[in-house]
Amino acid sequence: MKAKTIKAVLRKKIDEWALTVEDLAVRELIQKNTIVTGGAIASMLLKEPVNDYDIYFRNHATTLAVAEYYVKRFHPTNRKGIPCNISISDKDSRITIVIKSAGIASEEGTEKPYEYFESRQEGEAGNYVAEIMDDPGDIQDAYEQTKEAVLESEEDGKPPYRPVFLSTNAITLSHKLQIVLRFYGEPEEIHENYDFVHCTNHWKSWDNELILRADALESLLTKELRYVGSKYPICSIIRLRKFIKRGWSVNAGQILKMVMQASELDLKNIEVLRDQLTGVDAAYFFEVIQKVREKDPEKVNSAYLIEIIDRMF
Repeated sequence: MKAKTIKAVLRKKIDEWALTVEDLAVRELIQKNTIVTGGAIASMLLKEPVNDYDIYFRNHATTLAVAEYYVKRFHPTNRKGIPCNISISDKDSRITIVIKSAGIASEEGTEKPYEYFESRQEGEAGNYVAEIMDDPGDIQDAYEQTKEAVLESEEDGKPPYRPVFLSTNAITLSHKLQIVLRFYGEPEEIHENYDFVHCTNHWKSWDNELILRADALESLLTKELRYVGSKYPICSIIRLRKFIKRGWSVNAGQILKMVMQASELDLKNIEVLRDQLTGVDAAYFFEVIQKVREKDPEKVNSAYLIEIIDRMF
C-alpha cells in the first residue's frame, strides 16, 4: 500500500473511533494527541491484513482521560467469569489499570488473547519500497480493498470501538484498536521502549503526518530483525519466537545485544520481573508472578524460578 493511502486509511480509522467517544473533551484529546505505530503500518506496507492498530498518546493528560473513560464503561469478568473490581492507578507518571485478583479482564463472552506490540502476519515483502512512495492512486478504491482491515463487521449488533479486554498496561477495543497506557510522549520517546526497528514507522493525528524510516523499510524488505535496544530485553527475547515462525531471520549479534541488556537485570526481584513482562502476554505469566509474590524474597533464586516456570508451562 502506498504511503499516502496508508495516511488516509489511518486518518479515517482514528476519526471513526473518535466519533464514538461521547465525552467531547476526551474526543478532542484523542483527535489532537494520537500516535499510531507498531505492526499495523508494517502490515499495510506489505499489503497484509492488519491484526490490531496500536494506539499511543502524546501526553499524560490524554492517556489518563482515555483510560478513565473506558474503565467507567467496562463491565468485565476475569478468566473464571467473575466480575472484576477495576480502578486506575496514576503514580510516578505511570498509568496502570488495577484489576484486583485477576490480572486481566475481558468483556463477557470474549476470549480474545492479549497481544501487546503485535506485529504483522507472515507474508512476502516484495518490491514495495518504490511503490509506497509513488503515485497515491485512488484513495476511495483503497478503502474498499482494505475494508476488512480498517473496520470489522458489525454483525454482532454491539457498539463499535467498545472495550472488550483490559490488562494492566492496555485497553483493547473492538474493531482492532489497542490502546497502550504503559508509554506516552512524542514518537521518539515511545520508540525508546521499542525493540525492533521495523515497528518504528508511525502516524501522528495532530498533523496527519506519516513517518516512514529508511532503516525500518529496509528491515521489512529483508525480513531481518534488527534490535535497536530496549528497556525490556526479556520481552524482546520472548518475541523472537513469533517472528521466526513468520519467516523472519535474526543474526547472532542481535541476540547477543538482547542477552547483554538482560544480564544487567535482577530478575529475582519480582517487581523487575513483572515490569520486564510488560511487553508480552501478561496472562501467561500472571500465575508465575503470583507464586513468586507468595515466596519469601530471600528464598527466590534461579532454581526456584525455573521450577515455577516449568510447572506453569
